[in-house]
Amino acid sequence: HFGVADYAASMRSRTTVIGGLNPDYICDGALNDQWHAAQVNMLTACRAFGLRAIDGPFGDFSDDAAFVAAAKRVAALGYEGKWAIHPKQIPLANEVMSPPEAEVDRARRVLEALEEAAKAGKGAAQLDGKMIDIASERMARNVIAQADQIAAKSS
Repeated sequence: HFGVADYAASMRSRTTVIGGLNPDYICDGALNDQWHAAQVNMLTACRAFGLRAIDGPFGDFSDDAAFVAAAKRVAALGYEGKWAIHPKQIPLANEVMSPPEAEVDRARRVLEALEEAAKAGKGAAQLDGKMIDIASERMARNVIAQADQIAAKSS
């Protein structure tokens, strides 16, 4: 069987909702995204071999909004970075590839809720009206680890 949350955690996809889509993965539909299959295949291969997935360049450095949209799509999939071919793209890439504080806070709440559930002998819990379990824990740990790595590098 295919467990979407387990897969998302293995790919380090930016989500902490089981089966839910990351709102940053926006396009006119998967059928209109010509690079989606290739990006997912590369991400899967990277994870299988313990490599970090970094997205390639975005050539139109005059279009910040399109750069950010492209970066958000791959960040939602689980990519950890994006090339910048112009200095002004660097802060955009850094912002998009860093988990937002709200995402980090929710990840910490996931771990707290699961810790309380474990103390009560439960393998799952609910948070904000949604079921969370071991896959949620893995996804939350990924988010926190990424945030901690960025914080350590910044200090």
